[in-house]
Amino acid sequence: MKIEIFSDVIRPWCYIGKRRVRAALDRFGHQDQVQVVWRSFELAPEAGREPGLPAARLMEQWMDPAAVPSRVALIKAQGRREGLELNVDRSTPVNTFDAHRLTHFAAERGVHDEVMERFFHAYHTEALNIADHDVLVRLAEEAGLDAAESHGILAGDEYAGAVRAAEDRARALGVRGVPSVVIDGLPPVSGVMDPAALVEHLERVRARAASPAA
Repeated sequence: MKIEIFSDVIRPWCYIGKRRVRAALDRFGHQDQVQVVWRSFELAPEAGREPGLPAARLMEQWMDPAAVPSRVALIKAQGRREGLELNVDRSTPVNTFDAHRLTHFAAERGVHDEVMERFFHAYHTEALNIADHDVLVRLAEEAGLDAAESHGILAGDEYAGAVRAAEDRARALGVRGVPSVVIDGLPPVSGVMDPAALVEHLERVRARAASPAA
């Protein structure tokens, strides 16, 4: 069973989803049959590398400003349920292409989860600029990558093709937002669903694959 998780570091729901997917997989009784692959998805590819308005302020541009406080409160509350501190009023969206490139490098070195976790925490809790190369190199080193190698990757265009390929796959699979979970190429489902509901979905997919008709 192949589970593809499409995610972007600047979306708080992706951080929440990371916790919920992990909880679901911990409850799933067939982990030895599961391959989890994290896929890049740029939520705001047009964003620059310099921080601007905080995420909470930017929400006022695409939803009713009067509804923003309750939306922020919801995100913070859902984050606390997963043990996360999500500072939507401080984190400032930036371009995540280089962060994604480093996560592909991290996957090759076997520390993908550690690097993603560090990037998520840096952006959502510490409100750091995860488009800044010096910040990315420091965070990557803290998560287990070699600083010199990370710096060299960011100075060039390594793994750019891997990021683009992941985004092409997202389009091919019908992924329109993140976090999204795709199991064995089936239509995407939400990556923030309750862990129990995700376990049920996994069981249905597994049963379907095992049936004679399948």
